[in-house]
Amino acid sequence: MTISDLYSFFIRQSLAVIRGQLCWLYGRKPQLMLRAQGVTFEYLPRIKWGKFLKLGKQVHLSGLGTQGLVLGDNVSIGDYSKVVVSTTLNNIGKGITIGNNVGMGEYAYLGGAGGLTIGENCIIGQYFSCHPENHVYDDPKTLTRLQGVSRKGIRIGANCWIGSKVTILDGAEIGHGCVIAAGAVVNGTFPDFSVIGGVPARILKNRNQQVTLITNQN
Repeated sequence: MTISDLYSFFIRQSLAVIRGQLCWLYGRKPQLMLRAQGVTFEYLPRIKWGKFLKLGKQVHLSGLGTQGLVLGDNVSIGDYSKVVVSTTLNNIGKGITIGNNVGMGEYAYLGGAGGLTIGENCIIGQYFSCHPENHVYDDPKTLTRLQGVSRKGIRIGANCWIGSKVTILDGAEIGHGCVIAAGAVVNGTFPDFSVIGGVPARILKNRNQQVTLITNQN
């Protein structure tokens, strides 16, 4: 790494800190936020964050919901991501809670209509999406858009590793310590330490069983 590289990194980080400090203008404490270019907020009074929040370029946060948007300490959200509790005033959603030490790649989309919870210490790849809401389509004679929605919510446990381009659908419950393979479409309930993959996703193996097998062999 050259002196020029270090200087460029220092300048980018310094500018991000300065942009974070501008949250004082909105009456909010930045708490050492790193805020890249183009970050936007909607319904800011409904958004809470902890220390060392890192927001990439063009990230958009919207807190419109009964429980708002809550981000823990040391949360990182990659460039061009959207974290949006509700998209309409007609039927506002519940909320989104992201635990401490969660890192998320670029181009994520997180909805919170039915409620979304991501546990602490999760690492998440690019193009991750969560959709805690479904359209009702039971009546073929009525337009789908007029039949309303159903909402169960999504819960993701702590210490999960979620690969790139994973989609989590409404009603999914993912236990602690799970690994989800890239490209999986996840619906249903999965116990702790599951390795999950496929479309639709299924359990490939259990990490606890793998550890037991290795221990017995030794």
